Amino acid sequence: MHRRVLLIDLDAQGNATMGCGVDKATLEASIYDVLILDRPIAEAVIDGAAGLKVLGANTDLTGAEIDLFEMAGREYRLKSALTAVSNQFDYVFIDCPPALNLLTINALTAASGLIIPMQCEYYALEGLSALVETIQRVSGQLNPDLAIEGIVRTMFDGRNSLTKDVSAQLQTYFGEQLYRTVIPRNVRLAEAPSHGLPIVEYDPKSAGGRAYLALAGEMVRRQTATMNPSSAESPAPSPAME
Repeated sequence: MHRRVLLIDLDAQGNATMGCGVDKATLEASIYDVLILDRPIAEAVIDGAAGLKVLGANTDLTGAEIDLFEMAGREYRLKSALTAVSNQFDYVFIDCPPALNLLTINALTAASGLIIPMQCEYYALEGLSALVETIQRVSGQLNPDLAIEGIVRTMFDGRNSLTKDVSAQLQTYFGEQLYRTVIPRNVRLAEAPSHGLPIVEYDPKSAGGRAYLALAGEMVRRQTATMNPSSAESPAPSPAME
């Protein structure tokens, strides 16, 4: 869709980095260098698969929280670093670690919106409630612009009654914040990371590939409608990525 996209990996496991065809073990600079050593983002960004620009992560990030704790303005390190490149990208996606820590707080402070992927299962629904409370605290203290951009139902199996029940609850409580696109359980999606490729390069015609392309189109249409309400009724762009 000819959008300039930066993916920032904030998880020491580096899964997002590897999934974009980047070997985390050979990174010359990572998000750690940006957050802790004040390296400019432009010097640490590299090319990834599917036209993405990637600011990668590896095990160097493991000790970042301890380093951040001693720094002034520790919650705003990522937001400050992004200022220098904010006009170079249409979208910046930040992949967060699976725990609430200073790295996650940096992401929430820097972000204008939060995209929440979740499985339609009971414990995931409970976790979502806790996350909403966290968002409210962060928006009240650190980032008043933070809001839920959308919720994505992943590993979706419409044959499962629990899946249907949880999906219905999400629709009831979150309404328009719930993306219409659902990501199905799909073997090709599970295989793609082992090949170091996003699904749009590994198998874009698979059920998972088509779903993510549709999700990209839905995200762009939402943003277009928000920025220009008069365009909300215009024909939707075909869901394709770079």
